[in-house]
Amino acid sequence: MDFIHRHEPEGETLAHIKSGTGALIGMTLVGALAALTGLPLLLAPFGATAVLLFGQPESPLAQPANVFGGYLLAALVSSLMLGLLTPTWWVATFAVGVVIALMLALRVTHPPAGAVPLVALSNGLQAEMLFAATLGGAGLLVLVAVVHHWLPPRRVYPRRRTIAVPQAVPEDA
Repeated sequence: MDFIHRHEPEGETLAHIKSGTGALIGMTLVGALAALTGLPLLLAPFGATAVLLFGQPESPLAQPANVFGGYLLAALVSSLMLGLLTPTWWVATFAVGVVIALMLALRVTHPPAGAVPLVALSNGLQAEMLFAATLGGAGLLVLVAVVHHWLPPRRVYPRRRTIAVPQAVPEDA
């Protein structure tokens, strides 16, 4: 049955422990920063961001441009829509659709960012607070992920851009 088939390759236990430890450290630092600053940094979408950053760092969805771009778009759309329209449930759901469409169009898809309009509405976050919380928390998690993946066993994060090297064409071709 393909429906219940697990498509993820089997990994190594040490790598799984390292991923969980990285997420623990990253989220702990975000929580500590929230306690120190009073900013609502422990947003639910950051748990999903941690899964991508520490468990699936090769994924395009986990790359810094996607994390920052997704959260920036989500904060911008959420702030605009909730600021211009009466904050109701349907405005938040409409904002989710707009955020997803923009992330896909701009190639900065980060699925956890799709939840930002729902968080903004349910918590009544104002624009300044929403931008500070989403970008501050995302920035700290990405920073921790960069350092974390540098430690052994090392993983390449962020992904490096591959540049195609032109091949010489034989003269007799």
